[in-house]
Amino acid sequence: MMNSMNNVEEIIAAVEANFDLLSSDVIDKYQVGLDVNKNEIHRLLIFLKTNGWIQLSYLTAVDWIEENEFELVYIVFNWDKAVHIQIRTRIERDVEKASIETIMPIYPGCKYYEREVHEFFGIKFPGNPDYHKQLILEQFDDLPPLRKDFDPLAYAERKFPKRDYPDKFTNLEGKESEQAKRDVTHERVSKLRTGGTKK
Repeated sequence: MMNSMNNVEEIIAAVEANFDLLSSDVIDKYQVGLDVNKNEIHRLLIFLKTNGWIQLSYLTAVDWIEENEFELVYIVFNWDKAVHIQIRTRIERDVEKASIETIMPIYPGCKYYEREVHEFFGIKFPGNPDYHKQLILEQFDDLPPLRKDFDPLAYAERKFPKRDYPDKFTNLEGKESEQAKRDVTHERVSKLRTGGTKK
């Protein structure tokens, strides 16, 4: 059925014939967005993969803190049609409930994407044996940093010593300070300004 597709509207029609879409949108002539319930994700990804969307290009999340939800975004690509499809779904944002079954049986390469999403948002991926292992943020011990309730300033103040910087800096190389040159230029320019009035 999908082998004859040549545009994104046909892709949407084929998916709508087999799935209950919450919404869909044409992002451009090479990209389609599909919103589905969490329980449809795996079946839809299997359907797309068997119809040519063989590459999982990316997996990420969006934190909708006001709605107390995460949106997971799976992006798959079809090399023959040069079309990306975004498959989006919402899950609960609560630390204990933010979870969705891995898609490793469908796209084995998602192993590292799921690890990254877990590390930055705290979403669990049961079925992926390594989702909880740190990938990028070594020894990070706070809320996942892309959650909107993570406070980077509070984290930095807690983790790193506060530094006081002097107002004046000493040039230890004996060269004329570039800042001193800028100060002289600024002072000279300030004297030239008359605010549009004649003196």
